[in-house]
Amino acid sequence: MKHTFIYTSILALALSFTACEDWTTEQTPGTTKLEDFFTSGEAAIFSVNGAYVPLQWEYNKTFYSEWFIGDVVSDDALKGGQTIDDMASVYDMENFKTINNNDFLLDFYRGQYQGISRCNLALQEIPKMSPDTIMTAEIQSRLIGELKFLRALYYFRLVRVFGDIPLVDKPILSSAEWKQSYTPAAQVYNFIINDLQDANKYLWKKSKYTAADLGRATKGAAQAMLLKANLYTHNYPEAKKWGDSIIASNEYHLIDNYANNFTLEGENGAESVFEIQYTVDPTSDYNEGNGFTRGTFTTILVRSRSSNLGGGWGFNKPTQNLYDEFETGDPRRDAAILNPHDTLITNPNEEIYLGSRYLNRKYGMYDAGGQPITLTHESRGPLNNKVIRYADVLLMYAEACTETNDLAAAKNALEQVRARARGAESILPAFPYLSYADNQADLRKAVRHERRVELAMEGHRWFDLCRWGVAKEVMNAYRASETDEVRTHMNEFKDGDELFPIPSKEIDLNPR
Repeated sequence: MKHTFIYTSILALALSFTACEDWTTEQTPGTTKLEDFFTSGEAAIFSVNGAYVPLQWEYNKTFYSEWFIGDVVSDDALKGGQTIDDMASVYDMENFKTINNNDFLLDFYRGQYQGISRCNLALQEIPKMSPDTIMTAEIQSRLIGELKFLRALYYFRLVRVFGDIPLVDKPILSSAEWKQSYTPAAQVYNFIINDLQDANKYLWKKSKYTAADLGRATKGAAQAMLLKANLYTHNYPEAKKWGDSIIASNEYHLIDNYANNFTLEGENGAESVFEIQYTVDPTSDYNEGNGFTRGTFTTILVRSRSSNLGGGWGFNKPTQNLYDEFETGDPRRDAAILNPHDTLITNPNEEIYLGSRYLNRKYGMYDAGGQPITLTHESRGPLNNKVIRYADVLLMYAEACTETNDLAAAKNALEQVRARARGAESILPAFPYLSYADNQADLRKAVRHERRVELAMEGHRWFDLCRWGVAKEVMNAYRASETDEVRTHMNEFKDGDELFPIPSKEIDLNPR
């Protein structure tokens, strides 16, 4: 079902916080004070809605969708576009040539802190408010849980890209507070986990929300993020505990048709744990910057450059390496990757990027026959970003079980994902299969393989490689296997390339 919960920006985020010293001090005309805004349950809900909004942002001075890191920097995708100079900042990132004036990283960094700022303001004010007919005490607690979840998610998006970052847990209301110390990544992860534990206490189960509120953070979303965050800190027993909790809730299950997860009809469905919400938006607002659309740029960014296939911009091109990772007959390959026939390609020189003709089918909004679905606006799509699916939860849980040597539980979770993909066909046998032996080491390999194919082109691969500690090994092996054309652009992966530099403009504002 398509969500009707629409995120709104709020004027409260641009308020002046000056106070009157005495009766001779006049308030600037049009200025609203905090105590004048946070006076009703409606205002509290608006402020929380506004805290979701930066998750939607994909464009300011440049495009900065997170999949440019998660897919393109990994062995799953090439940058794409018309030429290597198209999105040059991402070209540098995928080829390990990044320097600290990268405009993609600057917009990404600032976008997450905008979200954190909105959360901090609302978390300061909403707990002080008195419940009313719109915001009951129960809803007030839930709103606090949503804010804790969102703040944790924004910090999670930052720390796994940059490592040590400033950790701010209150509103910055004066220039004297602009400079903040950099917090070690391990402490940031602890903060994230604490916020998520608080969120889990306050949030509702998904089944309690009305259709109009689908898309809000849920108890299951908090537990899934706790599972994920503990995998990143290698606390596998704790990760397994949260996996047990979300599975036992019976709030989620795998839908029968894998490909339906990536349709409008499949949004916020039984497999959806958390999605960034988008909607139809016919507004012509290209080049306006952050916050000027409720539609996603991703659809047009990843669509074919050929007019016969949607006339998009051709970014995020799946690699041959990813295409070959799928087992024979695996239907998920063609659900994730579109391989256009020559007759559909208008101009091969523009369509085929460094040898790759493949397209990201999951987010290109193609129908069952590979034809593009008509958009209401030429550069906006309504398809949600699936941040966490239940299949992802099962595979994270399988990983935690493998690392705690509960191999039976790991195999069971892995088999659920493979069985859905298999359907009624005689393919994708249960573990152990192919060359895998029935032991912990090979089960670990099988789970990692399954994550790659199940979650292909969903922005997970790079981050998985980094948290597994195998990015250098995998990326250098991938580089060696690529064509001469691709390899001439790639630098060899070096220790430390798992993280990207804090943008220089931010270092200038807040030196280390």
